[in-house]
Amino acid sequence: MGMTLYTSRVILNALGEEDFGIYNIVGGVVLLFSFLNTAMTSATQRYLNIELGKNDINSMNDIFCKSMTIHIFIAILIIILGETIGLFFLNTQLNIPPERIVAANYVYQFSILTFCLQVIRVPYNATIIAYEKMTFYAYTTIVEVCLKLGIVYALLFYTKDRLILYSLLFFMVILIINIVYKIYCQQKFSTCKYKFFWSYSSYKDLLNFSGWSLFGNMSNVAVQQGINIFINIFFGVLLNAAVGIANQVSNAIYSFVSNFQVAFNPHLVKTYSSGNIKSTRELIYQLSRFSFFLYFIIALPFFICTDFLLEKWLGIVPQYAGIFTRLILIFLLIDCISAPLIITTQAIGNIKKYQLTVGIITLFNLPLSYLALHYNYAVEIVWVIRILINIILFGYRIIYIKDRISISISLFLRDVIVPILYIIILSSLIPGFLYLYYATRMNWFSFIIIGATSVMCSLTFIYYTGLKKLEQEKINNFIKKYSR
Repeated sequence: MGMTLYTSRVILNALGEEDFGIYNIVGGVVLLFSFLNTAMTSATQRYLNIELGKNDINSMNDIFCKSMTIHIFIAILIIILGETIGLFFLNTQLNIPPERIVAANYVYQFSILTFCLQVIRVPYNATIIAYEKMTFYAYTTIVEVCLKLGIVYALLFYTKDRLILYSLLFFMVILIINIVYKIYCQQKFSTCKYKFFWSYSSYKDLLNFSGWSLFGNMSNVAVQQGINIFINIFFGVLLNAAVGIANQVSNAIYSFVSNFQVAFNPHLVKTYSSGNIKSTRELIYQLSRFSFFLYFIIALPFFICTDFLLEKWLGIVPQYAGIFTRLILIFLLIDCISAPLIITTQAIGNIKKYQLTVGIITLFNLPLSYLALHYNYAVEIVWVIRILINIILFGYRIIYIKDRISISISLFLRDVIVPILYIIILSSLIPGFLYLYYATRMNWFSFIIIGATSVMCSLTFIYYTGLKKLEQEKINNFIKKYSR
């Protein structure tokens, strides 16, 4: 998280606000095609986890081979779509300064290649997560972030077009990481021996599951990148730079909890696939709370002191970056509580109704955001709309899970939502007052005071309000054990 935040600052300074905005919007065009890959990612992880739970090595190898074949086809399809529809859209529809259009096209080509490499990596990544080899996952993530930091520093010694060089070096980093993944998986797991075979009947279940996931993921990606494109059309690349900064900050903070979620995903799927519905329900309650706890401890001081941190971090802060960051942090707070519900729907399978409903509700972001911007509402309205729709989706997910595994809505509200609301309100009071007191004379000393108070308040109210008695006892025993 620290590396990502620091790297973003150096990138912005090295590229400049305009080129950073161009990189953000051009890469976003490529990400429009990522719904093809995201759908297969969830399907691959689900089926690998289920077969691993059954300890069926041959079936796991079949799933890996089928998944790799499909991902190769997806990469080819992305290249075809990218070099036709995407290239046309880049050069005719986006609001890019004429003198930077050549550089934008170079960035676009490297972005397509980079994305295709990430597509091919998915079956290897899914296998590592299924086997819960989190040490390798952690080390390679750290190496990847360090390499990205290295290429950013290389930009500072390059005097020509830094935007083109950055996109090239970023592609090289992803290529290196892909090679490492392939070598590791082929040496460690017999299930990662790829062989091509094709028959529709053997691919049917995997394609059916990913097919319905396709619509839901397509809707999500369309909204993410569609809003970015709307902002570009109405306001230009400078506000795309603000969106890029806000996304990098919020994603860096969310990575703290998303890696926890990566770790619990296979366990939740295996628990459900073993037929233990009672334990599945208990895990949903517990993991929703724990996801929130991890996220909130880090997010609260960032949320309160966003403007100060952005100024000290970036030096030159793009307009609206502060308000965008705060709104995205609220949006992600809902996401982190929803994550166990989403994983459970994938474990259950038969997701046609779920994906159709979620996809349609998500797509309402686009017309509502376009109309709001068209009628001259402030640009931050697009994130307010996303937050409101995300709350609606959260409610639908609870109802959907209730009908499948008899989860109690009243129990979920009592054990998850009410404690979370108490923690948010109580933990924010003292840091909020301190921020108002120091608002006109913020410095590092006042930030440390506010940040330390935020963390202490969060931990205190999480312990007394958010944890069950048994969980408190486990923490007490852990502290006693390591304080001797």
